[in-house]
Amino acid sequence: MSKLMNMIKQVHLSRILAAVMLALGSVLFVTGCQDQGPAEEAGEAIDDAMEDAGEAMEDAEDDLEDTFDDNDN
Repeated sequence: MSKLMNMIKQVHLSRILAAVMLALGSVLFVTGCQDQGPAEEAGEAIDDAMEDAGEAMEDAEDDLEDTFDDNDN
């Protein structure tokens, strides 16, 4: 009987531990979704600017190719 009680206590303790871990994980997930800080916003602004610059360079390359193609004909 004592062995059975120990097993029940272990299962109960495991369930409590699992519930605590789930609650902690939920709290960490929610706090991770907060608004971005200034560094993250600056990083995204830099990423956007680099992407825009790359697209502008591609557009300029296309324009040059079109100009050379028009002059060859």
